[in-house]
Amino acid sequence: MPGAKPGMTEPDMSNPRKVHVKSFGCQMNVYDSHRMADALAPAGYVETAQIADADLVILNTCNIREKAVDKVYSEIGRVREFKEAAASQGREMLIAVAGCVAQAEGEEITRRASAVDLVVGSQNYHRLPGMIARLRNGGKIVDTEFPVEDKFDALAQPSRTAIAKRGVTSFVTVQEGCDKFCTFCVVPYTRGAEISRPVKKIVADVEKLAEAGVREITLIGQNVNAYHGEGADGRPATLSVLLHRLSDVPGIVRLRYTTSHPLDMKDDLIEAHRDLPALMPYVHLPVQSGSDRILAAMNRRHTRRHYLDAIARLRTARGDLVFSSDFIVGFPGETEQDFRDTLSLVEEVGYGGAYSFSYSPRPGTPAADMENQVPAAESHERLLRLQALITQQWQAFNASSVGRTVDVLLEKPGRVTGQLVGKTPYLQTVQVMARPELIGKVLPVAITGTGTNTLFGEFAGQPHAPELASAGA
Repeated sequence: MPGAKPGMTEPDMSNPRKVHVKSFGCQMNVYDSHRMADALAPAGYVETAQIADADLVILNTCNIREKAVDKVYSEIGRVREFKEAAASQGREMLIAVAGCVAQAEGEEITRRASAVDLVVGSQNYHRLPGMIARLRNGGKIVDTEFPVEDKFDALAQPSRTAIAKRGVTSFVTVQEGCDKFCTFCVVPYTRGAEISRPVKKIVADVEKLAEAGVREITLIGQNVNAYHGEGADGRPATLSVLLHRLSDVPGIVRLRYTTSHPLDMKDDLIEAHRDLPALMPYVHLPVQSGSDRILAAMNRRHTRRHYLDAIARLRTARGDLVFSSDFIVGFPGETEQDFRDTLSLVEEVGYGGAYSFSYSPRPGTPAADMENQVPAAESHERLLRLQALITQQWQAFNASSVGRTVDVLLEKPGRVTGQLVGKTPYLQTVQVMARPELIGKVLPVAITGTGTNTLFGEFAGQPHAPELASAGA
């Protein structure tokens, strides 16, 4: 096999093994899942959407919330039934648990779920082919050590075919880990200290994606706007420098980034929103609480005023910016007044969307041992009130789009024959009647109505879109 390492056995691609990867949690897990499949491709594995057909099932897990962990163990039980069915047919199915739950719980997973063959931490999935080969010799493997080598350097690159199958949008990890140590968060313990990839390597990844038809890139990291990878001059580059460089990649027409921290919203990044047309006007900027007292208990290192100042500076740079955020309700010690401070912040900012959660104690984090834990019923009641306000703002934002013409990146076929689904600059889903060859194009769409979770539109000046002869980006 071209490019095979000495001693490797060439896989039998006439009868490839199949791998099914299921992601839980954040966008970084989706990216990691793709790279797991890419890493296994040279070893003779192809992806399958059907668990029952798989020779290897990987559950790529999230450990941010307690219910997410419970969901993983429930999913292991479901996959075990497929494994037992495969065994009854004389076929082996391996089960691997990867990601942050694997990193946090390690051998506890194999003790609690005997069907699991492999536990691989969030920093070690580049070692998957070797681990799988060792599993064929029997026994179980748990690998959650933080490696010395850079996993990004060790990963196999995705094929052009694999990229094309994943669509015209793509996540690219540019930064990983976090040094902030919020008292509620497990990320510093499961992902480690902040590391940033060099600009040159990110550009090479994005150029390959663009050549395969990707049109929109979302740069991801646990604290992405703290990016400080090596630049062309050998010195640390900022996220703004990286965005400017990527805006020059032919074929890439949209850039996004997530998730950010208010403390790292520096002037040059704000100016990038003013200066780069490709940088979309939708910013996810988590705040978690509107109360200074709770923010201090969370060790967020910013105040309510600091957060609102960052919002104001961004809006001054570009007036059409829309924001989303993260909120935690019922953090230990939160009073009704603290919660009302959060509601007032939401009303002051006005969000186009947000993610809100009841506080969930994570073992090993300082907040888990704090006194004055808020009763679950009280936390849930507050969550419902917050979500009602956020939903009201989100629906109002969508309704304000009706009658406007917006650029839509057409991404994939819709559920209705002759329909395509795309996204506005503000990540709103739009359904429009269009021919499939228009996928990957950015076209002006007049928004005609709203649904529960989507907008409806038609091509501006082109009411019979499926009959269009051509369209440019």
